[in-house]
Amino acid sequence: MAKDRLTAELLSQNERQILSLIRRQGPLPRAALAQATGLSAQAITNISRKLIANGFLVEGDLVRGRVGQPTTPLTLAPNGAFFLGLKLGRRLVELALVDFTGQVRLHRQEIHAFPQPDRILTFARHGIATFLAALPADQRSRIAGLGIATPFKLWDWGQDMADWHGRDLKRDLAADLPFPVFLENDATTACGAELVFGTLKLPRDFLHIYVAHFAGGGIVLDGRLRMGPQRNAGALGSMPIPSGGQLLDQASVSSLEHRLGRDLPPDDMGWDVPEQIEQEWAEEAGRALAFVAMSAVALVDLPLLVLDGAVPHATRERLIHETRRAIAAMPAAGIERPEVAAGSMGRTARVLGAATLPLSHFFQPGGQLG
Repeated sequence: MAKDRLTAELLSQNERQILSLIRRQGPLPRAALAQATGLSAQAITNISRKLIANGFLVEGDLVRGRVGQPTTPLTLAPNGAFFLGLKLGRRLVELALVDFTGQVRLHRQEIHAFPQPDRILTFARHGIATFLAALPADQRSRIAGLGIATPFKLWDWGQDMADWHGRDLKRDLAADLPFPVFLENDATTACGAELVFGTLKLPRDFLHIYVAHFAGGGIVLDGRLRMGPQRNAGALGSMPIPSGGQLLDQASVSSLEHRLGRDLPPDDMGWDVPEQIEQEWAEEAGRALAFVAMSAVALVDLPLLVLDGAVPHATRERLIHETRRAIAAMPAAGIERPEVAAGSMGRTARVLGAATLPLSHFFQPGGQLG
């Protein structure tokens, strides 16, 4: 079968499982894959041979150990498939072309006062056309799809966003493209990026909170990201908190900007917040995050909170510290307090998470994030 044709739709569950293991754990020899999957050595040999022939895996250099036979690790082929990710944010829209190993090959972004539908469509269409033109024909044919990460109900952000009511971004973009288009909530996709591309050693059950202009989250149970019947599971920013309002009213860049009286940049450059103001915000946000985390633990028995966000590293560390401190001070009779870990994706989480949507559909076991 030709290597320049994407055959992802033909992958079996065993093939997807092998690709997922290598993606999460790194290069693995066939013996390790057999042990991890329970498949026979012959089955692993046959499956790996097919995945290599179809361009999804490559063999690494021979590894010689002190005992036993030399082994040849299998690793993902960077050009095995490509995924487009479109992230729509309050002030920044991003488009990325991501390869099979999770590396961003091409990227463009645009800052806006408010994301208006026609402007976003123009940005996405022009960007996709530019990316396609930059790729050789054999790589262009291996684009699996476009994923879109966007907040739901954009019109709830105020009158400036009213034009989004009744608009269907997925439909509008899919009409022009030769590959499928997927769309999910941006905070959900941030959690998906941690699952697929992240470096943390994750338990099978955990809570993920992403602090950006507003806060959002994701819930992983039994190793799967749960979407919910309305595709909005883990909408933690909407959770009421004891001090009044919702989580997004306190644990968000928007609330920090309100304290400052000015907007903050959509990247780390120029992020200049007086320490006292940031500390006061982090303490208040940390208490709100702790309440949400402990509530989730009481409901679903989650051992870990992964906290990430579109903020500088030092700001995120301050927020994590205050969240841990608030959790330690809360009553916990009958439940175990969760650990709190920093996410590994940072500002890239949502656009990479968008790219995980077609990746998961075609390459993850069950076609699911996890």
